[in-house]
Amino acid sequence: MPHKQVLLREDIDNLGARGEIVRVKAGYARNYLLPRNLAVEATTNNVRQIEGERAALAKREAKDRSSAELQAGALRSLSLKFERRVGEAGVLYGSVTSMDIAHALKEQGYEIDRRRIVLREPIKRFGSYEVPVRLHRDVTVQLPVSVLGEGGIEIDVTALDAETGGESPAKKAPAAEAVAETDE
Repeated sequence: MPHKQVLLREDIDNLGARGEIVRVKAGYARNYLLPRNLAVEATTNNVRQIEGERAALAKREAKDRSSAELQAGALRSLSLKFERRVGEAGVLYGSVTSMDIAHALKEQGYEIDRRRIVLREPIKRFGSYEVPVRLHRDVTVQLPVSVLGEGGIEIDVTALDAETGGESPAKKAPAAEAVAETDE
């Protein structure tokens, strides 16, 4: 397979950070990175231009990180509660998705893109969860989320599980385990 050297214009998960030169397959560069302006070909002129922009890039990166840390400080004091109908064995009718969490955050006054909420699969059982919210490449916040029964009723997880013989809901949300909290 032919490969191509590209210069990243934005941070891309599992690939690299803004300003890095990476080697990718030609099709990935041609069909995804280049049309979306996420990268440019790593020619000498483009590399020289990015070197000139590095100071502005570092300044912008520091500003983005500091604003993310400020927002993380505000989010740490927040706790979300969702009321859902609960069926037999504590299974929800429907689920709590990253879009629901983003909408609840928006109602609280926080504008966070749903793709920043790292939820591998929707929450389908009641209980308390820690959902990671990745505000910046280096800033991740664990957001407490409680899923309650209809009317705000807290359901006794252990008693229900003893009746049904099932497992209690996980204390961690079904999130990406690879995302580590790197707040400093």
